[in-house]
Parts: sequence; structure tokens; C-alpha cells
Amino acid sequence: MSVVDLHKSYGHRPVLRGVEFQLREGELLGIIGENGAGKTTLLGLLAGALKADRGKISRRGSLGYCPQRIVVNDDLTVTQHLRYFQCAYHLENLDRATELTERLGLARYRDTKAGALSGGTKQKLNLTLALMHDPQVVLMDEPYQGFDWENYLNFWAITTELRDRGSSVLVISHIAHDTERFDRLYRLESGVVVAAEPVGGSATQAKYRRVAS
Repeated sequence: MSVVDLHKSYGHRPVLRGVEFQLREGELLGIIGENGAGKTTLLGLLAGALKADRGKISRRGSLGYCPQRIVVNDDLTVTQHLRYFQCAYHLENLDRATELTERLGLARYRDTKAGALSGGTKQKLNLTLALMHDPQVVLMDEPYQGFDWENYLNFWAITTELRDRGSSVLVISHIAHDTERFDRLYRLESGVVVAAEPVGGSATQAKYRRVAS
């Protein structure tokens, strides 16, 4: 995926002011930023859910999009969601979806309506729907929100496997944890992305300095 000179404003308030970066095949890229920095807007543009004012986004391959806002139907069960997306993705079977639900501890809720699930469990479903077709480009916005520690680790294992199989994976978050897991890391600030690396090498430190991209 290639992003060149991406701009987006809401009325007279500019949010993105010329974002540029590359998301390579077989790469796990992180973009962090403060609340209100425009992270969700950026991901919406990359996924095609929003229209840019100016700029170019180039992408090849199938897309998996896990937005911060959980997009499920409260009246449908977990299994009904999987069947619906199986049709949407033109999948022959639900083997990958079944694997993901088991790894994320979602399988026991397969006959439960989404409206009866906790926020964290809904997020597991949200993530499963984004990944069940083995997309070549994966875009995720705060994908582990509400996860307990075990499922947080499961998330990173699944994400690393996607990267190692050649998928291009972008994770957007306001939390600067586990930064050593990323192949490259950017910070979104003042409407642009700048390359960043952890100060002192600690995965839990939230202070970053700019480095050359």
C-alpha cells in the first residue's frame, strides 16, 4: 500500500495535512498518536470508508478492515455473522473463521446474539470478521480494546503470523506498548506521520523521538 500527500479536513478544521508512507508486503507497521490526532480518520480513508480531499492511496490485494467502532448486528448470533461474511467474502468454508474463534475464546458464544456479548467479546467478533478471509492487506484501529491479557497475546500471535505469511498489516493505536513487535513505527502528529522509535528500548515507555524515515 502506498499513501501520497493525503489530506482531509472537516469544515475549516484540517485533520490530515499531507500524510505519506508505504506499507510493504510482509510488514507489520504501527502508527500511534494522541486522541484526536486523526488516526481513525486516516484508517477510514485507507479502507475506502471516507473520501480524501486530496492525495493518492494505492493498494493491491484483498482488504481486511477492523475499525475501532465495532460493526456487528446485535440481533444476529456469532455464527450468523460468520455465515453472512462467508457469503460476502465468497468463502467455500469457515475453517479460518473457526480457527480464529477458538484461538480468541469466542467459540463458546457461537449461538449467542451479539447484543448479549460483552464489549471485549464483541471486539473478538469484530476482529474475526476482518481476518476470516486471510486478507493481503490488514488495517486495524485499536484492535485489542477490551481484551484480557491472554487474548492480547493471542492477538499479537495472530498478527505476527499474518505478517510472516506475507500480508501487509497496519495497526493504529494511541497506546505505545509492545512497540518492539513492529517492523516500523510512525507517530501521527500535526496532520502528518513521522518515523519514530522507542527511547531507551522499553516496550512500555510512551516517549518517542523522531528519526529519519
